[in-house]
Amino acid sequence: MSSIVTYKYIRQNPDIHTYIKNADAAVEAQGYTEHSFAHVEKVAATVEMILSTLDHDERTVELGKIAAYLHDIGNVVNRIDHAQSGAVMAFRLLDNLNMPAEEICAVISAIGNHDESTAQPLNAISAALIIGDKTDVRRSRVRNADMRSFDIHDRVNYAVEKSELFFSADRSALILDLSVDTSIASVMEYFEIFLQRMLLCKRSAEFLGINFRLRINGSDVI
Repeated sequence: MSSIVTYKYIRQNPDIHTYIKNADAAVEAQGYTEHSFAHVEKVAATVEMILSTLDHDERTVELGKIAAYLHDIGNVVNRIDHAQSGAVMAFRLLDNLNMPAEEICAVISAIGNHDESTAQPLNAISAALIIGDKTDVRRSRVRNADMRSFDIHDRVNYAVEKSELFFSADRSALILDLSVDTSIASVMEYFEIFLQRMLLCKRSAEFLGINFRLRINGSDVI
């Protein structure tokens, strides 16, 4: 059974728009960085880049982008276990749109396994989603305008002046290349926040049959 549910349709769905907006408002009230449309669209673009480069079929790429766009809606319920809440919400949304069960399984398993506390790459979509989500570190995610009151998450994200994820020339490795202003946050502080996420990216890349490398200020650190 083929599906008419597309990434374009999901992006334009007003109910989904409302869930994402309110989920981001919930995490903002708790002091977290931006998890709104800029984040989910960037993650979707990264998932598309990874899966397309690795020659996955067009529908798999489409499902990966849908999973990426929906992956944080569970924050509207609670930040804790938001991956699992989001998976349940996505099931109801996609089931109501008559998406085939096999496609729903691919999407909700990726959403339900993207948070680092319980994350597990189960298939290509989930592996690409984990990498897309965990590599989205950038200055524009910081909401706090007062640097004097930055916590470590604010400092680390704000310190990242450039973030680029790309394949090596032979497509054997994904490289996350960061330029970090160490006068704002040290490399050690970056690892204090992101080490578990970077190791998860490494594991997800290995699931996809490639390597993951982290480069900070021109030096390879993973």
